[in-house]
Amino acid sequence: MKDNTSGIALITGATSGFGRATALLFADRGWRVVVTGRREDRLAELARSLGDRCHEVVLDARDRRAVFSRLQSLPSPFDTVDVLVNSAGLALGLEKAQEADLDDWDTMVDTNIKGVLYSTRAVLPGMVARGRGHVVNIGSAAATWPYPGGNTYGATKAFVQQFSNNLRADLLGTGVRVTNVEPGLAETEFSTVRFKGDAVRAKSVYRGALPLTAEDIAGIVYWVVTLPPHVNVNRLEVMPTDQAWGPMAVHRRE
Repeated sequence: MKDNTSGIALITGATSGFGRATALLFADRGWRVVVTGRREDRLAELARSLGDRCHEVVLDARDRRAVFSRLQSLPSPFDTVDVLVNSAGLALGLEKAQEADLDDWDTMVDTNIKGVLYSTRAVLPGMVARGRGHVVNIGSAAATWPYPGGNTYGATKAFVQQFSNNLRADLLGTGVRVTNVEPGLAETEFSTVRFKGDAVRAKSVYRGALPLTAEDIAGIVYWVVTLPPHVNVNRLEVMPTDQAWGPMAVHRRE
């Protein structure tokens, strides 16, 4: 990746949402892409649409052994990863903490935290050895702005935010960049997954508003990656125009 406008991009969670849109955009701009995801049929469909510029890896980001085994044994010419986009992640449920499902909490921690850790650790040594690379984490505005029911999801994204900051500190002088992209309200399969297939409830989240799209976030990822190598966007929070912060919550006793 000499001119920072093409190379090898590895995108986790590429079977839907931000990950899929990012893979499509990078491939369209001439990059080779490695796409990972749990849903084999979707991953195969994406790989077919991208042709020989794509290498697919069926992978659960939570499986540490599989992540290291498969991401550290990529075939040429996909084995020198220039950009890692940690897009695999999810929210489950919107119950208050005292009512939340512990299995949902475990899944969010394992995916949103451990998945990011494993994929990053698997490819980072190669980036450092080559003196170049870029880790892009897909965080969330929920890392900074709490809301009722966002308890563990927001906390996992706060971890991603701070992990990104600490990566920057560790990687100083290596030539490897780190960016945390933090979307606000965005319409993908996010709410459908959160509400476990309840499409009506998922659709209500966006009713009357114009949310961000997966393509919006993919464009932002591509922009930060293709900036000159001496420029690092540390953190980029983005919301649709129809979203902002609410007033301070106050419980009224009467």
